[in-house]
Amino acid sequence: MLTIAHLSDTHLGQVHHGDGGRRARRRTEQVMAYLDALPGPLDAVLVTGDLADHGRPEEYREVAEALKSRHPVLICPGNHDSRAPYREVLLGEAPEEGPVNRLHRLPGADVLMLDSSIPGQHDGLLDEPTLDWLDAQLAEGRTELPALVAFHHPPVELHLPYVDPIRQFGEDRLARVLHRHPRVAALLCGHSHTGAATTFAGLPLLVAPGVVSTVTLPCEGGSDIAFDHPPMLAFHVLDGDRRLTTHYRALPTGD
Repeated sequence: MLTIAHLSDTHLGQVHHGDGGRRARRRTEQVMAYLDALPGPLDAVLVTGDLADHGRPEEYREVAEALKSRHPVLICPGNHDSRAPYREVLLGEAPEEGPVNRLHRLPGADVLMLDSSIPGQHDGLLDEPTLDWLDAQLAEGRTELPALVAFHHPPVELHLPYVDPIRQFGEDRLARVLHRHPRVAALLCGHSHTGAATTFAGLPLLVAPGVVSTVTLPCEGGSDIAFDHPPMLAFHVLDGDRRLTTHYRALPTGD
């Protein structure tokens, strides 16, 4: 059995009412402290994008500090991230602009973290090199084990007017790759700042809630982005039957 914590959209460096970004840092550290204090182990902590708010090197230095954990931390970029400083500061690599894709081999499952960002845009796309890489990774190595595929932008509408116009597009190409690989157990994403569960390509699509803020549904009224909701995260449990069960948690906040 695999147990993973999933958070998203920390937006380190986001200024809220002139606080210099302290609120985003405080919320991120609160979530990570909660995870580090768990009495049991986690196989990994996934953070699905928008780690920084402006993609600046100093924000990524803050991200590196805030996401320190006793658990393995797996990350991918979002539309607020910038690939070159992300690579240089967080990964210790040359500051290149190509997609940041990573395969992580966890006990009992592979986790593929994909880059759905488009530099300079807020909507998302898994480009052809990324999809070719995904196809190859799923076909090679530990093919007898289940795989989880994670990225920032959801590839379907979530009925959120604030988010749906900047979701992941070109999703038919992703669906074709996934249909070739039945070992994929589920898809994990962020971007929407709300916990949600739906399906894509016949697979569960689990959306992590936002740490820094929450996007509300039209039926809830008020602002599209709520800053008075608590920081939230998800726990995903993958059992021996390749069934994924998700639990959402809201943490108390002094904001």
